[in-house]
Amino acid sequence: MEENSSVNLPPGFRFCPTDEELVVHFLQRKAALLPCHPDVIPDLELYPHDPWELDGKALGEGNQWYFYSRRTQNRITGNGYWKPMGIEEDVINSRSKKVGMKKYLVFYIGEGTAAIKTNWIMQEYRLSKSDSSSTKSSKRRGHSKVDYSKWVVCRVYERNCSEDEDDGDDDDDGTQLSCLDEVFLSLDDMDEISLPFN
Repeated sequence: MEENSSVNLPPGFRFCPTDEELVVHFLQRKAALLPCHPDVIPDLELYPHDPWELDGKALGEGNQWYFYSRRTQNRITGNGYWKPMGIEEDVINSRSKKVGMKKYLVFYIGEGTAAIKTNWIMQEYRLSKSDSSSTKSSKRRGHSKVDYSKWVVCRVYERNCSEDEDDGDDDDDGTQLSCLDEVFLSLDDMDEISLPFN
């Protein structure tokens, strides 16, 4: 797929949507065949692409990439596959109504039991079943023969190393340290060390 230059954001523009905004302002509008302003999230057939190939194809913001894709069970790429983590969360709007679901997947390199788990995570957002009625009415008006209720919007990112180090700790209190936190904590330990002065 060629690079999609239409997803370049203007200077100073930051794309940091909440879960609700991804579902309500982007995915619902796409499913209902309504225009989305700004129209910055591209359509991408994810599964032929490895996560590190998304740069230039998906909307990139920092270390996260966003795109629309068709909902599918086959999540195999050229070098591996996306495996569901078994975690699904409701996406709730400001009126406490369920508007969608968020599923977590992790990328594995290789095949079968020999596959190696990576730090690449995908959050796949889909509409609630109650929202599919708006897409059916759009289809009845003759706008499209495509079943847009099968669209998802995805957020892909590479998790940092410190999150993986906490996976095996049984006495973890639920807090995770970033790399900077660890650096600052190590600097605090230096107060206990007496350094010779000239």
